[in-house]
Amino acid sequence: MISKQILADLRLFHGLYNFIIASLFFYQGWLGLTIRRQRKTGKPSRITTAKRHRKLGPVIAILSVMGLFTGIILILIDKGNILEYPLHLSVGVTLVLFILVSYRISKKIRGRDSPYRNPHFIVGISILSLYLLQLFLGLGVLL
Repeated sequence: MISKQILADLRLFHGLYNFIIASLFFYQGWLGLTIRRQRKTGKPSRITTAKRHRKLGPVIAILSVMGLFTGIILILIDKGNILEYPLHLSVGVTLVLFILVSYRISKKIRGRDSPYRNPHFIVGISILSLYLLQLFLGLGVLL
């Protein structure tokens, strides 16, 4: 059996980890918005920004899925009931689904005028909104 102090520390680590992942998603969104603005204004795009956006996206997508599963494992160990915090769980699952959809859409983007750019943008904004909600709900769980 894991002590209550270790569980409290793990809960805090889970929150900090996911705060960092959320921050990385906001950075990712800023990169994407920068690329979008450059494309819309006709300015030559900076290859390094686009490369960073394409390389970082899959990494933080995997890290966010790991955050969901560590949260699920942690709540099962601590409370024994996955539905102890149903709203936090449902937003987390929705968030991961949106991230997977965004990743899938991004793989279809080809060329400057790809019809998949706007859906990717809309799903990205949804992800950032869900992360804000999830962070707020997570604070409620911790406090």
